[in-house]
Amino acid sequence: MLPVSRHPLPTLLLTTLLLLLTPVYAIKFEIQAHRYPPSKCIWNTAHLGALVIVTANVGPGEGQRLDIEIVDSGPEKNVYLSKRNIKGESRFAITAHSEEGDVGVCFKNYLDIGEWTAHGGKPKTRVIDLDVDIGADAVDYNAIANQESLSALETEMRKLEGVVKEIVDEMGYLKSREERFQATNMSTNSRVQSFAVFMLASLVAVGVWQVFHLRAFFKRKYLID
Repeated sequence: MLPVSRHPLPTLLLTTLLLLLTPVYAIKFEIQAHRYPPSKCIWNTAHLGALVIVTANVGPGEGQRLDIEIVDSGPEKNVYLSKRNIKGESRFAITAHSEEGDVGVCFKNYLDIGEWTAHGGKPKTRVIDLDVDIGADAVDYNAIANQESLSALETEMRKLEGVVKEIVDEMGYLKSREERFQATNMSTNSRVQSFAVFMLASLVAVGVWQVFHLRAFFKRKYLID
């Protein structure tokens, strides 16, 4: 007789919630080979300290060399990883260092000069199956469950805890950005007000000077007493 879960409803609700909250970044595409290939980048949002797991499953491509580079779009333009000639399934793990900006997984597919000559310049491509896990989705909860002997419900609770923590961190990040924007707006408004007061004072001073100058001019011409 098969064992029956004592808590089917909570487990179902937790699983449904996790499916709704956990983002999935998976894409399958073809990349054409060139002697001097352009970079094809896939961008995903990842905040400071976020764990990013990149899994690239590269299809066969005779006479082609696929290079991968993981970068971000922050002011520092960090390069987390650069590897040449990846084949088959490759898995990479990085931690985002930029407070602002996305993490990009970039590919360049080089074509050997011999292949270019042998095929008369015909285009050659290869297929890439890319999966990017960020934050709580990048944690291997199955390994944690095996290591700590967790039940299915406890594993789902641990996943939910990770997702909730990620949401709280996201809210904190958005709050800090809002505070920075508010401080910038207040500083800008203060500068605009100071400039407006300066301009008003300058206009008043110029107007008073013009009045006294015209008064002196008319007195010299004996037009007024």
